[in-house]
Amino acid sequence: MEYRSQKIAYWYFAAALPLFALQILLGLYLAFSYTWTVPQSIVDAFSFATARAMHTNLLVLWMLLGFMGGTYYIVPEETKSEIYSEKLAWFQLIALLATGVAALVGFFFGWTQGRPLLEIPSPLDFVVVVGALIFLFNVAMTMIKANRWTAIQGTLLGGLVFLALLYLFGMPFYKNLVIDWYYWWWVIHLWVEGAWELVTAAIFAFILMKITGVERQVVEKWLYVEIGLFLFTGIAGTGHHYYWIGAPRYWLWIGGIFSALEPLPILLMLLDTMNHVKERKAKILNPLTWTYAVGCAIYHMIGAGVFGFLHTLPQINYYTHGSQVTVSHGHLAFFGAYALLNLMTFYYAMPKLKGIEVYDDSRGKYGFWVMSIAMMLMGLFFGVAGVLQSYVERAMGMGFMTAQSYMRLWMGAVFFVGLAFLGGLLTTVTDLLTIRPAKARV
Repeated sequence: MEYRSQKIAYWYFAAALPLFALQILLGLYLAFSYTWTVPQSIVDAFSFATARAMHTNLLVLWMLLGFMGGTYYIVPEETKSEIYSEKLAWFQLIALLATGVAALVGFFFGWTQGRPLLEIPSPLDFVVVVGALIFLFNVAMTMIKANRWTAIQGTLLGGLVFLALLYLFGMPFYKNLVIDWYYWWWVIHLWVEGAWELVTAAIFAFILMKITGVERQVVEKWLYVEIGLFLFTGIAGTGHHYYWIGAPRYWLWIGGIFSALEPLPILLMLLDTMNHVKERKAKILNPLTWTYAVGCAIYHMIGAGVFGFLHTLPQINYYTHGSQVTVSHGHLAFFGAYALLNLMTFYYAMPKLKGIEVYDDSRGKYGFWVMSIAMMLMGLFFGVAGVLQSYVERAMGMGFMTAQSYMRLWMGAVFFVGLAFLGGLLTTVTDLLTIRPAKARV
């Protein structure tokens, strides 16, 4: 750690980790509900819809906290200066956590907008906007005051600004449902496959540069490619969601083809870096951080790229839209693109924030492999359930509950694999919060 103000990043990371664990616990409840009959008294107190809202909103909350903490760690090193205001960073963290807790409690009492992933009530939307504006102001003022610009800074700031602006489109309600869903997809898709991709690329480039010693120009050239793909594929790729809302048919082909290209620069950046590391025979001090980087790039390509492309082709999407195939793609893509990115950032920054240069990664390796294998199996089981669901319910025209009966075995498999994932995650959380220096080799 080079700058005092970087310490604030640790508390963003520490707040994100238990929220991630809580998200997985709620996911297990959802998988259990698909497989076994939950007593009506429990359903009355804690419905499937409530659990799903909490599961998905926790996903957004803990990932945003990870991105923000990563930004507060990276910006001082990139600008060679302290964060503009540590007090604002603390206020923002407290405000977002308080908003998250209020939203989760409110879901129990039906206090919700009802929009998937954007369920939090309108009054809390304004708190989120205030928190985002404080964050952008703090980061931008740090960069402006330092007056030392890099491609990593520019990409990171651009992604964060776009993320905040897009959220505004999801706040109003529109009388015309087609228009309402258009703007809903602007927020959801262009967050995940637009703004978040830029943030991912910037953080990924910074950490690759730091852990491998690769030249800045190697990683920055792929940032420019990422920006180009965001402009030409991320925005156009929104069209693959427009199947059932009355949009012109040409959007389906444009969206289905282009949306799969966005993870490509991340993979190419990694491959290019690996070649440079091999040529220079560079030694990586903390191999687990590098393992997370490799896993992030591969999972990103498989979950968001391959599964996304196969799922969003119009002829397939006609049957699978909104099925468990979508859930398969979503789990693999979010885990690969963003969960592994955050965990990679945590494993890079948290030891340094504790003054540990080389850390013991024995527990961390176990956590990584258990989570990665379990998530891949989970994605495959979701996929099989979704194919059955699409065929029975949508191709054969049989009833919803009939399709559910065919899915039950595979959703049960998801539940048990999810338990393994939880074990790997708890190991990882414990390891990060109690990280230890590596033992000196004799």
